[in-house]
Amino acid sequence: MPMSKRGNGQEPPTAVSAVGLRKSYGDKRVLDGIDLRIPAGTVFALLGPNGAGKTTVVKILSTLISADAGSGDISVGGHDLAAEPQAVRAAIGVTGQFSAVDGLITGEENMLLMADLHHLSKREGRRVAAELLERFDLVEAAKKPASTYSGGMKRRLDIAMTLVGNPRIIFLDEPTTGLDPRSRHTMWGIIRELVSGGVTVFLTTQYLDEADELADHIAVLNDGRIAAEGTAGELKRLVPGGHVRLRFTDPTAYRSAASALSEATRDDEALSLQIPSDGSQRELRSILDWLDTADVEADELTVHTPDLDDVFFALTAKADVPHQSDQPNQAKENVR
Repeated sequence: MPMSKRGNGQEPPTAVSAVGLRKSYGDKRVLDGIDLRIPAGTVFALLGPNGAGKTTVVKILSTLISADAGSGDISVGGHDLAAEPQAVRAAIGVTGQFSAVDGLITGEENMLLMADLHHLSKREGRRVAAELLERFDLVEAAKKPASTYSGGMKRRLDIAMTLVGNPRIIFLDEPTTGLDPRSRHTMWGIIRELVSGGVTVFLTTQYLDEADELADHIAVLNDGRIAAEGTAGELKRLVPGGHVRLRFTDPTAYRSAASALSEATRDDEALSLQIPSDGSQRELRSILDWLDTADVEADELTVHTPDLDDVFFALTAKADVPHQSDQPNQAKENVR
């Protein structure tokens, strides 16, 4: 798995690594040999359809269940998962898609209960709870029963409770499921803030825009295996279909362009041409140079490229997706 380089040329330390991770329940193999390597201080997103095994990965890495015998080495926070589970638990925080908040007590009481579980003194527990309630904009609601909180507030409280132990690695299992768009964007801001403070975030999600927005590295899990991985841009280049669209208002200019660009798909009614393209700067410059040389004026040039939705559907539908391509990142950009 590619890792980003630091300014001094050194690779950042690894927060999570796994080799040949396997898990079966009876005859059903849920995970079939997964390799992971996640740099510290980054967001890693694991995508996949329901039943792909995303939550199983989180449960194993957070020590909630065991990997099958025969799995390779697994390390979390620099600790061997099998040999040092307590050290792993001390280094991580876990927030699932279903909130662990106790609705019968107040937000503040939830925080103080978590502080007790982490064996903080009463004074320290109150200090940490107060700081986190303020950080997550829950001060006004702190004295109210958590059952009265909105979904977004409960999710913020859930993450605040997770941070009581000051974890350096946080597993967020579908953290924005069921949230409205405003609450989702608030949660994105919280995740960015955590990472800017050096926290590593392991995110599972079914929202493609969420992974595109947040993740430094993405893996697509399907049928218990990693179907593809890379940055959002690298994954988008796996799916063909990118093109440049030229639109004209002058029929004469349109006919001249259509005659010269034999590889273009014509739309005579819309006076537009669709040219297969990877959207690279080199190809765009070539098209623009040709237009200038031919003295043909296109009224609009737009770049259309695959997005993560296309990647997800192609990979999880077991489509024949090439491993290398020059398809570009998602863009639809008027450049002329």
